[in-house]
Amino acid sequence: MECLLGLLKVKVVRGVHLAICDPLTHSSDPYVVLRLDQQKVKSSIKYRTINPEWNEELTLSITNMMHPVKIELFDHDTFTKDDGMGDAEFCILDFVEIAKQDLSDVPDGTVMKTIYPEKDNCFATESHITWKDGKVSQDIVLKLRNTDTGELVLHLHWVNIPGVAR
Repeated sequence: MECLLGLLKVKVVRGVHLAICDPLTHSSDPYVVLRLDQQKVKSSIKYRTINPEWNEELTLSITNMMHPVKIELFDHDTFTKDDGMGDAEFCILDFVEIAKQDLSDVPDGTVMKTIYPEKDNCFATESHITWKDGKVSQDIVLKLRNTDTGELVLHLHWVNIPGVAR
């Protein structure tokens, strides 16, 4: 059994200009699925929108920081299989390595690392891993793949588990 490193809290903030999957209403009924290893967590469904506001926090247990968090967006359908609305993923290695450090002497608001959009990642904008209010956090905007349009806005923060070594 792998050792639990800590918890990654992923706040699914909102979707921006998502694909229209329901042509009659010119909208979609989107929801988000996060996967990490064998874990799978889902947001609620937001009906009739291509710019959903979720502001929902989903939690993943981190045992291996080498594996990326995979994201899929779907359009909920009542009578047929849900339609895919795109996917993305992000690496948590830098985030977890920073979160596991002793940051007690680091000034509040310090940007610990900046991650830039590149060919091999899904970042739509640069993203800062920050030490603020006693927490390591990161705001991320991801460009969805396998679709014509759409971005997903996330906010990450780390939760240490008492008794787990840094």
